[in-house]
Amino acid sequence: MPTTVKAYAATSPTAPLTPTTVELRDVGPHDVRIDVRYCGICHSDIHTARGEWGATAYPVVLGHEITGVVAEVGPEVTRFRVGDRVGVGCLVDSCRECRYCRRGDEQFCTEGYVETYSSTGRDGRPTQGGYAEGIVVTEDFVLRIPDGLALDVAAPLLCAGVTAWSPLRHWGAGPGTRVAVVGLGGLGHVAVQLGSALGAEVTVLSQSLKKQEDGLRLGATHYAATSAPDTFARLAASFDLVLNTVSASVDVDALLSLLAVDGTLVNLGIPEHPQSLDVLSLLMRRVSYAASNIGGIRETQEVLDFCAGHGIAALVETIAADRLDEAFDRVVASDVRYRFVLDTATLA
Repeated sequence: MPTTVKAYAATSPTAPLTPTTVELRDVGPHDVRIDVRYCGICHSDIHTARGEWGATAYPVVLGHEITGVVAEVGPEVTRFRVGDRVGVGCLVDSCRECRYCRRGDEQFCTEGYVETYSSTGRDGRPTQGGYAEGIVVTEDFVLRIPDGLALDVAAPLLCAGVTAWSPLRHWGAGPGTRVAVVGLGGLGHVAVQLGSALGAEVTVLSQSLKKQEDGLRLGATHYAATSAPDTFARLAASFDLVLNTVSASVDVDALLSLLAVDGTLVNLGIPEHPQSLDVLSLLMRRVSYAASNIGGIRETQEVLDFCAGHGIAALVETIAADRLDEAFDRVVASDVRYRFVLDTATLA
């Protein structure tokens, strides 16, 4: 018999999120049903709710930073048991057969991965996310939350954490490397902690110095204001890796000027409008401009385990469901330090 759970949904680009119910699919042989305890509020949720990334199929239950407890498992599930602490990130399925899926990079699945919400599952039904009391996910896309991580602070690691972790690992951040993190927000504050724990020398680049104390406390060695007139000249050709975590349009050439020879600028945020650059910004020091798309299941489990082992967690403000719209507005205004997390016990 299908399970019905309480949820909050976006119903149009302009309407407030509203209480609703979601009918979960029956638990299949390889499925795990999860009682959701917390769900992080990602800027992607806001873009989707407000139709800023193209047409959204409403109504949609958002949320892809999900933590909870296993409530039921299918008869062929081998990795999880009822009562286990688990999480679900941005992906809930993929073809599992292409070369990228086989190597653990499901985010590059050639057939297209299934997103946690606003996507279509293999059963043909629209996927609904974690602003809900429960979710059913195939076991291959369920993550184990280590005992060293509380469920509320672990939630943002399932998107923000792996989104920062994947490029840090891919471009070899570690001892002897110099990393700059542009923006100290929901994504940037996790990137600073991870880069520092990996052994890199981390610099935060922010519009002002108002978050400097936080940045240094989180592990940054240096902190600079991009609005200061001498910052870009002073830091020219200084970094091996620059992670741009902001979603707003930026001066790409200015950020490229910060790279040392063979350095890489990696865009993690998705700006609303296309950006341009001067090829000379790349040519003079053989630098690269790249982007990175979340991370696969293997990497997501890696970052959870790494954070548990190094005492890293997202800094969160837990909210009730009736404050979701307020939280959305505050995220857009950069008025949160540093990630909102929905307590699903408050769903009306």
